[in-house]
Amino acid sequence: MKILVTAKRVEDAESKIRVNPEGTGIVKEGLKYKINPFDEIAVEEGLRLAAKHGGEVVVVSIGGKEVQEQLRHALAMGAHKAVWVNHEGELDQLGVARLLQKVVEQEQPELAILGKQSIDDDQNQVGQYLATFLGWGQATFASKVESLESEAEKTKQPGIIVNDGKVTVVREVDNGLATLEVGLPAVVTTDLRLNLPRYASLPGIMKAKSKPIQELTPSGLGVDVTPKVVVQKLSPPPERKAGIKVEDVSTLIDKLRNEAKVV
Repeated sequence: MKILVTAKRVEDAESKIRVNPEGTGIVKEGLKYKINPFDEIAVEEGLRLAAKHGGEVVVVSIGGKEVQEQLRHALAMGAHKAVWVNHEGELDQLGVARLLQKVVEQEQPELAILGKQSIDDDQNQVGQYLATFLGWGQATFASKVESLESEAEKTKQPGIIVNDGKVTVVREVDNGLATLEVGLPAVVTTDLRLNLPRYASLPGIMKAKSKPIQELTPSGLGVDVTPKVVVQKLSPPPERKAGIKVEDVSTLIDKLRNEAKVV
């Protein structure tokens, strides 16, 4: 089977994020970047499914030339092909989904696996939009129930079950777990507990350096990516006040009741 996965470039969560003085964005100087953790899980799940059922994993990323770093990371993990949609400007979630739709129509995978959201804007929309635009079934927030398998087996087995033209996904809901079954082709979005992504091996890293990356453009795909949702202004959260020490329990209760108003 052919599986398409995404690899968005995001700011490293350990970097200090600062809003620029104009309030138009963040200060990018000095930031470190990485593959979106949810997308890395999607890549890992695609590789496990391909290993089990045969086939190939195609990884796609949208952005400037710098996103090739994340594509190379996915190739080093074991992805078979990389697609780069070269676009430098701003994108909203609709634009991303429309571009992915065209890539899917070009590549013709049976399954598209995306991270459920990206850690930079946390919008959790692209997978749902993509399924709608394609007219495919969707299963979001794919998780995995821990089994009695050995630790070695857990690192090999996919959490998404594909069998007889259907995909079965376990997802976490407010009151427990839900199991969804949809027919292929389908879109699945991944949650954190689905798997533990592998480290890229040295041979994989070396091979990834020479693997070709197919370059596409929004205009070449026939997609108007003019944002329909525009961020007007960003502002940092207010600074938290320093904590205080109180002399006794009665003072604590008084402050909780009269100042914090939580009791």
